[in-house]
Amino acid sequence: MTDTPDSLIPYDEIVQEALRAVVGRVLGQIADSGATLPGNHHFYITFKTAAPGVNIPQHLKERFPDEMTIVLQNKFWDLTVGEDQFSVGLSFNQMPAKLEIPFAAITAFVDPAVDFGLQFQATVADLAPEPHDEAENDSPDEGAPVVTNEDGSNVVTIDFGRKK
Repeated sequence: MTDTPDSLIPYDEIVQEALRAVVGRVLGQIADSGATLPGNHHFYITFKTAAPGVNIPQHLKERFPDEMTIVLQNKFWDLTVGEDQFSVGLSFNQMPAKLEIPFAAITAFVDPAVDFGLQFQATVADLAPEPHDEAENDSPDEGAPVVTNEDGSNVVTIDFGRKK
């Protein structure tokens, strides 16, 4: 059995960047439509809280030192989408907060209304995922299921098994 040679083209990074662009395009369309989600669409977005460029309130960083999941459904405002990041206003225990999240910090994007999901490898070196609480921002749809591969969803997982 022969080993596959290391690629001189960073395919894994190119694919990750392209899939993160899907998140940016979807969020951009929502922002352009006046922040109104069509039909039953809503999003679970998981991101690394310690990633460069993430700007969240200190009490959230303390509670979620590694990773957290937010929900964009009914209670969000001021959604703005840039080339490399997005920002959004959310409520946590009835307290408003503004979050700024670079696309590179996102590790999962799920739209349970249509069983669509993307999972990403963290682009921040040596930040492996740790167990974390699910969506903590205030949501009228408490307890909505998070889509996983086992239930037949369209989750795309990219893991190129990078050699070290």
